Amino acid sequence: MGDPAGIGPEIVARMFLRRPARRRWIVIGDPMVMDHALTALDPAARVRRVARPDEARFGDGVLNVLASSDCVALPPVGRVSAESGRAAYAAILSAIGLAKAGVVGGVVTAPIHKEALAAAGVRYPGHTEILAAQAGGADVAMMLANEDIRVVLVTIHCALSEAIRRADFPAQMTAIRLAHAGARALGVACPRIAVAGLNPHAGEGGLFGDEEARIIAPAIAQARSEGLDASGPWPGDTVFMQARAKHFDVVVAQYHDQGLIPVKYMGLAQGVNITLGLPFVRTSPDHGTAFAIAGRGVADPSSLETAFDYALRLTGAAA
Repeated sequence: MGDPAGIGPEIVARMFLRRPARRRWIVIGDPMVMDHALTALDPAARVRRVARPDEARFGDGVLNVLASSDCVALPPVGRVSAESGRAAYAAILSAIGLAKAGVVGGVVTAPIHKEALAAAGVRYPGHTEILAAQAGGADVAMMLANEDIRVVLVTIHCALSEAIRRADFPAQMTAIRLAHAGARALGVACPRIAVAGLNPHAGEGGLFGDEEARIIAPAIAQARSEGLDASGPWPGDTVFMQARAKHFDVVVAQYHDQGLIPVKYMGLAQGVNITLGLPFVRTSPDHGTAFAIAGRGVADPSSLETAFDYALRLTGAAA
């Protein structure tokens, strides 16, 4: 469901209404929130509350909602609140539990708001960290993908100064290995992995920093010794153009904005976030809660639909 104060419930409801042939899924979230979002778009539409996934029925035009929370009133739309953070977190934990138990084929998460999680006392900066913790501390990485490029991040939600410290040899190896596995899961038989440098011009031979020579290049060499087609370090200002020109299948970016800006610049509608390294499939749309337009009935579900289709692709499930 995502944060109930954002556009998550609306785009979930809109996807349900505009893709009637692809409805073999359930919503995990708050029945009151989802009923409000659905009937605002179509007063004739209905929500079916279920306690377990096997209670869901499909084909009758009713949206199945597994209750992970029960709000006594609708949370304030477009505003950060602890109530919204608690409801969003409860939905995430419920979904993870079902996925770990093998009850569902995969999880698609609508956007959450980090400040709302913090207000609710949840000390995780985002979905990826929650998923990693609930998966037993598994090594995970964030992949952003669209039809033109795929990007895997070495570091994610932290200050840039902290990202530089975290981008050590083990983090490089985790990202490169997961980039290989993720690209293969998407159908690339022998992924060509480009590893971006951390510094301008990939360090310019040590003039602008030594992380490339001291950390990144040795990791690339190690990856190649393991049989992975990794190369670099490549300058961050040109490597994404090379990937878009199909010279590489996936780019390993060193920090959040280095990797996300190129993907998001190409448009949010076709972008998807995939968490690699989990024991189950998880995808999400490539945008946030969009508080500024929440509740206005104008949110576009295209990125959520793309995330849903990627989840089907990764699980091998039928629509």
